[in-house]
Amino acid sequence: MGIISKLKGELVDIIEWLEDSRSRLAWRFPRYQNEIKNGAQLIVREGQQAVFVYRGQLADTFGPGHYELVSENLPVLSTIQGWKHGFDSPFRSEVYFINTRPVTDLRWGTPTPITVRDPDFTMVQVRANGLCVLRIADPAIFLREVIGTDSSVDTEEISELLRRVIATAFSDLVMQTGLGAIDLQGRQVELADKLKDLVQERVDDEFGLKIDSIAMTISLPEEVTQAMTRGVARGVEQARYLDNAGPMDRLQQGAMAEAVVESAKNPGGAGSMMGAGLGMALGQQVGGAMAQGFGRPQQQAAPAPPPLPSAAQFHVELNGAVAGPFPLDHLRGYVSGGQLSPTTLVWTAGMAGWAAASTVPAVAALFQSTPPPLPPSGGN
Repeated sequence: MGIISKLKGELVDIIEWLEDSRSRLAWRFPRYQNEIKNGAQLIVREGQQAVFVYRGQLADTFGPGHYELVSENLPVLSTIQGWKHGFDSPFRSEVYFINTRPVTDLRWGTPTPITVRDPDFTMVQVRANGLCVLRIADPAIFLREVIGTDSSVDTEEISELLRRVIATAFSDLVMQTGLGAIDLQGRQVELADKLKDLVQERVDDEFGLKIDSIAMTISLPEEVTQAMTRGVARGVEQARYLDNAGPMDRLQQGAMAEAVVESAKNPGGAGSMMGAGLGMALGQQVGGAMAQGFGRPQQQAAPAPPPLPSAAQFHVELNGAVAGPFPLDHLRGYVSGGQLSPTTLVWTAGMAGWAAASTVPAVAALFQSTPPPLPPSGGN
């Protein structure tokens, strides 16, 4: 700089920061050789702090207000520079203005999906994104760790750093809670508060920042969302039907519906045969309920007669699971299909325990009975 710039630097005796941008976090007041006049005016507006730095050492700090820079107002700087009886103009010092207003437009997101153990879907990859509101809480730490020798610092310079911190904290939060994917999405507000505390622990002493709030949205994979939507739709339809059924009917229909779902997991085997029989029974009950609900008044059903003494019901071990009870006629289909063999375990009321089918007379007869040959067809 030339002589004119030097003279302008010495003549200007007002130090202030007029920029109102929220994106700039810190700004160094430009002066010729950092010289400040004795009695210069310092104006610090709301949402700002002024920090004096002498030879890399933090000196005096000023909050919002109007100050005259004399030795009485600069006790730390006076001690550092050895002003015993005041100082003569000019004196040298760097002046940084710190923006203490909240930064409200910092968006964050997980760069890669996070794998979550889920009781319903085994393993699910989730993502999270949101908005973070922060401010500078400790200008000294921020000046030392972030500003350094820069003349200004914008939010873009720390946004990538904060995004990494938040994403890492979110991954740690998921591991700490042990929640499944659906529970994570259902407790987003509660988890956002916990995430704010985790991030705050990592940025207060390290960067001098304060996290005011963190908003978070957890996203599930498309296939999981579609499965949940289908499940809700099925639940609504089932609830509509059960609203027109009595208490005992609801229990029976609920049990049969669960059996149908389980049998669907084993297509082609005993489960599919059982599911077909249960599905037909459930369909008949649904049809009867719909017939009563449309156009005909509902009548109280007469109590069903007790089962005949000879109509024994048997539980059967199929594919390592207990199925039934089934009547003997139903078991005949399992024998024909090969799902029920003489060594298959069966049990019915009155038996001391499970026994092989060949040792139970009623069931053993199913393996011995074979249909007689067809009679010869008549011809001319």
